[in-house]
Amino acid sequence: METNYSACTSILIGRNATVDGSTIIGRNEDCKAAWPKRFIVHEQQRVANRKFCSKANGFQLALPTVSAKYTATPEWTSQDGLFEEDGINEAGCAMSATESTYANQQVLKFDPLVTDGIGEEAMVTVVLPYIKTAREGVERLGQIVSKYGACETNGILFSDRQEVWYFEIGSGHHWVAQRIPDDCYAVVANQMAIQTIDFSDHQNFAWSAQIVDFVNSHQLNQHKDNFNFRLIFGTQTSQDTSYNTPRVWDGQRQFNPEIIQEPTSQTLPFLRKSSRLLSVYDAQHFLSSHYQGTPYDPLGDGPANQRHRFRPISLAKTQESHVLHLRPQLPAAVANIHWLLMGVGAQSTYVPFFAGLTDTPRAYQIPVTATYDSESAYWTFKLVGVLVDPHYQQFYPQLVAVQNQLQTQFQNLISETDLKAQAIKPEQLAQLATEASHTAAQQALTAYQSLAARLITTATDLSPLNYQQDLNL
Repeated sequence: METNYSACTSILIGRNATVDGSTIIGRNEDCKAAWPKRFIVHEQQRVANRKFCSKANGFQLALPTVSAKYTATPEWTSQDGLFEEDGINEAGCAMSATESTYANQQVLKFDPLVTDGIGEEAMVTVVLPYIKTAREGVERLGQIVSKYGACETNGILFSDRQEVWYFEIGSGHHWVAQRIPDDCYAVVANQMAIQTIDFSDHQNFAWSAQIVDFVNSHQLNQHKDNFNFRLIFGTQTSQDTSYNTPRVWDGQRQFNPEIIQEPTSQTLPFLRKSSRLLSVYDAQHFLSSHYQGTPYDPLGDGPANQRHRFRPISLAKTQESHVLHLRPQLPAAVANIHWLLMGVGAQSTYVPFFAGLTDTPRAYQIPVTATYDSESAYWTFKLVGVLVDPHYQQFYPQLVAVQNQLQTQFQNLISETDLKAQAIKPEQLAQLATEASHTAAQQALTAYQSLAARLITTATDLSPLNYQQDLNL
């Protein structure tokens, strides 16, 4: 049975394509409009004979004795599994899982998904604490999928300071992975994305051991001289042209405006070289976008039959969005930043958490129920979105002003932290990272709580039961 829990959008950027020489991966976790997420730090552990047992589907895996420290964003409850989704470990390796994709039925007929195989719920938990490089992440996950099978077709993002990799599961046991060239970026939207595989290039590609034999024996490749993973394993349906490809088009439109393409094209390339160097804020803007400047913007003034034609990147069902920013030169504790946005990208804000922090703010560790909790970070940011939606034109300027103010504060805080990191001892870096992260979180929470108070106050006079009355009556 095919089960895809999330319908996300992802971005990957190589180090020579960024303004600061960093590697960047990011993704929107889109699933439910009201399903809280938390943000936690797992400390390094040493536990012998440990086994992972999934509550979601019964997948089991023996784990190494030592697990590294890492950040993660689990759901408010573990009743259906952990879904830790994304994080950065103490070795400076980042992972985001997963980008849900779809395999065609012809492929699945010969290699069906495995009911108790590995899925999104387990991936970060059983991979990220046990790898030191992005390449090791590809190898570990590949070995798991090949041996135990996968219960879903998914895309997984890995990065370290040198390399960015994208891993795709195409069927029950077959997968490929490609290293994003240093001068390129890729955007992915719920479709198989990787195209031609060069089986002679082990530096930039990886694959399941028997994938060529599998494809050949079942006559799955209709292109004799080219092994195109997307065409062999993926789908090219009408749903793709309304739900998936337009988001890829929008990302490539932002980073390569000089290239004219159609949003419904089934031939958009996996990799592009941007017309300019990209920053972490470009990645955040992409993940928060909704076709601004085009007729397809649901919040724009385009024709009514165009505004909801395509599924936007920023969605009401976004639970959290993250950009994992691995910067060069500085010590890993402060160089690596887990930018985390709770709620809807267009209405919330990315908060910088330095990966060396030892604990997250309490507001990010709650709630423990699915209902609204005023002390929860998730619900604080969600509340503003709910207040803005019915009065968008009136409230949007206030929202943007707060978002811009916070981005300036965060950039100043990062610059100050970078300077402090160069003047203190290595053993003091964790405390610095923790204090700076908590400061950023509090700045964001205070700003959004204040904004919510102003919006609620203003909204009291915007009822449809209002009437222009004579104040003397």
